[in-house]
Amino acid sequence: MFEHEHFDNYEFEDIPLNCDLYVMDEVFIEEYENSLLTLFDGGEHENIGCVSYVGARKVNENSVELSWYPNIFDRFHEVAISLPKEQFIACVGSCICEEKPRIFVKSSWIENIHIRSYSVFGLIDAIGVKDALKNGTISREKLVLLRGRIDALSEQYPEISFISFADSLLIKSNWFVGYNKSSVTYEPEIFIRLVEKIQSIYEDVLNLSIYAVLTQGSNEYYDDSLLHISDSKNHISLNSLGIPFAQLMSIGDAVRSAIRQKLHGRAELYMDKHYYYSLRFKSGFDKNAVGKNTYKERMMDTLNTYYFASREHISGNLRQIDRKILTSGSS
Repeated sequence: MFEHEHFDNYEFEDIPLNCDLYVMDEVFIEEYENSLLTLFDGGEHENIGCVSYVGARKVNENSVELSWYPNIFDRFHEVAISLPKEQFIACVGSCICEEKPRIFVKSSWIENIHIRSYSVFGLIDAIGVKDALKNGTISREKLVLLRGRIDALSEQYPEISFISFADSLLIKSNWFVGYNKSSVTYEPEIFIRLVEKIQSIYEDVLNLSIYAVLTQGSNEYYDDSLLHISDSKNHISLNSLGIPFAQLMSIGDAVRSAIRQKLHGRAELYMDKHYYYSLRFKSGFDKNAVGKNTYKERMMDTLNTYYFASREHISGNLRQIDRKILTSGSS
């Protein structure tokens, strides 16, 4: 297969890095080869099947780290995923006819990345809790009132889970890609609006400000609901294991370190690069004009970037959207 001299064949270890690639289901491999052979013989080239847009970032011994772009139509949405070596079939292109390399994969893998759920995470911390405790301005009555206000807010967002502990609040939603752009349920802007409402609650009840860390990406609990609560009601699982959840902690550590070292000041929003660039901003907004800093990802052991800004700056530059109730995570 792909033996014609005009084909460029790549072994798994030689998949081209940091360039535009396509991922394609193995069922189209023969049709694709025949279409290119027709083109090589001077005939008309036909578009075969459906492709997913990706870029390869690093080839490991048993996997390749990919940047997947599930939506390039109305937002720049990049998601980090991994292609196991055993799911790889072939990688082929043709420079002579400007055909970008295509990675053919097993059908089950390409289906899984489209039908599985992914997650958006937010970790919200109150500022000045220690001082408030020392000054006696936080009482049990206020904490109970805070809990009740969060309960009421959560009822407005059934597609988002709310987990509160100590002076922090973890919020999480699941989203889906599907097989066409109209079925993507990803709306990260909801979290920006939600942070504003949570800020208002903390100010009203505790007279404290908050800051939020926001991430998105693959979650290994992709076939599960937002939360798991045991039958005995005394075990709660966040159903969260994967890059975006780990990023919350990594960004939080990096932010505290950067503030101590005076690399940057405090902000209200700290956003992982992929989450930040996926937001729908107004035309003309310069995404690179806000502050940024690097952090080390715990699970990937690589350097990444987070962006920081005020809520007002980000919210004021988002396109106006009609809020939709996401179908994910409500089971």
